[in-house]
Amino acid sequence: MITIGEIRETLLLMASIAARNLQLALKALIERNDALAQSVIKGDEDLDTLEIKIDDQIITFIATHSPVAIDCRLALVASKISSDLERIGDQAVTISRIALQLNEKPPLKSFFNIDKMAEIARKMYQEAIDSFISGNPKETLSVVREDKIVDRMNKELFSTLVKIMREDPDAIPQGLNLMLVSRAIERAADHAKNIAEEVYYLYRAKDIRHKTSLINVKKAMGEES
Repeated sequence: MITIGEIRETLLLMASIAARNLQLALKALIERNDALAQSVIKGDEDLDTLEIKIDDQIITFIATHSPVAIDCRLALVASKISSDLERIGDQAVTISRIALQLNEKPPLKSFFNIDKMAEIARKMYQEAIDSFISGNPKETLSVVREDKIVDRMNKELFSTLVKIMREDPDAIPQGLNLMLVSRAIERAADHAKNIAEEVYYLYRAKDIRHKTSLINVKKAMGEES
């Protein structure tokens, strides 16, 4: 019989693999390391397998336990978080594949912007998972705020790359690839934000998603202080 502890254990294993893949993909990109990029691509199947496993565990748990309160929320949240973790893994693969192409030519000057954005996205993800582990949802509120920073950096990088490609047509292939990488990092940050919102719902039973999220976050911050 599946227990809530087993679901939590599977989710944390999945979170650990997603964190590793994202970190290695970003390192492969920044350090121009083909071997690391290849390892991320090859290891993506582990996340796919665990996503299927956790879905089966959740279905079995609900069918055999009829959970209520926080156990019921955890079952619901675990399914959503596992989906976000799998998609973070997909973004890591995307970054790794493009890194292999970028490594074939000299880097563009705007590369450092991606480095900074990648670090913020990685930090967001770690804060969201740490909050889930500790049971303290207060940290998730900063993750939601930081997502706006990544969104802004993504737009700024796009503008910079467009300018570079206009001035130097030979830079277009590299510029387009960097745009794809920037978009993948921004999407990874979005999934980290989703996880943070789900963790807040898990422990506070309050929804801070969608159009009113900024209002709800500010309200939640007032309640947490």
